[in-house]
Amino acid sequence: MNPAVLRDDMVASLEHESKRVLRSEALSVAFRSVPRESFVPDERGAYADRPFEQHGTRVLAPSTVARLLEALAPREGDSVLIVGAGVGYTAAVCAELVGVQNVHAVDIARRLVWEARENLGRAGYGAVLVDRRNGDRGLPEYAPFDRIVLEAAAVRPPTELLAQLAPDGRLVMPMGLGEQSLVAIEDGEVVKRHGTVAFAPMLVESERADTVERNRTAREDREFAERAAERKRGWEQNWIDWEQYR
Repeated sequence: MNPAVLRDDMVASLEHESKRVLRSEALSVAFRSVPRESFVPDERGAYADRPFEQHGTRVLAPSTVARLLEALAPREGDSVLIVGAGVGYTAAVCAELVGVQNVHAVDIARRLVWEARENLGRAGYGAVLVDRRNGDRGLPEYAPFDRIVLEAAAVRPPTELLAQLAPDGRLVMPMGLGEQSLVAIEDGEVVKRHGTVAFAPMLVESERADTVERNRTAREDREFAERAAERKRGWEQNWIDWEQYR
């Protein structure tokens, strides 16, 4: 079936009263514009409203992306940071709303950064900046941001992300670990709650045990350095008979 037809059907289902997660006209247009099949390996399932696993991360269902972006409410020309680039789909929808040059995304996994870049380029959004960073540290070089959205849960908003918000900026995130609530934060305070959600927790300090190339944490770097400093050199080894070399 024609992907454009499938996109229209998906948007209609998200606008329907049974879900009603798409409310703004601008966001509906953005969802109709982004070819989701460029981000999802199964073209037939690209427009199904369900999450799935890819490269060790959960690809959000379209309805979840809609909830995040409705809460974020980005405006044309806003500078947006997406923490948890994933496969790049959320960044592409944001690019339709604010302009491709205004969207920045970070992810902790190198494999996902490469995947997101490739997907965005294939879909026509190659100008979106995607970089590998710890999510809680944001992207200070491009701050301040009018809007920041987290695609992972945390107990509280990361301090460095709050510092990277513009004075009238908004941060949207799933807050909590057991019970999570989708919240909008302005001036360091929760200004609105948008119902319950279930997201994976935010990973920090490059802890990605499921990737081919595992990134060491800061703690591990410190332990490696301590062990290296304590390691015996040749002249300290008891089993070497140094007398024979005199």
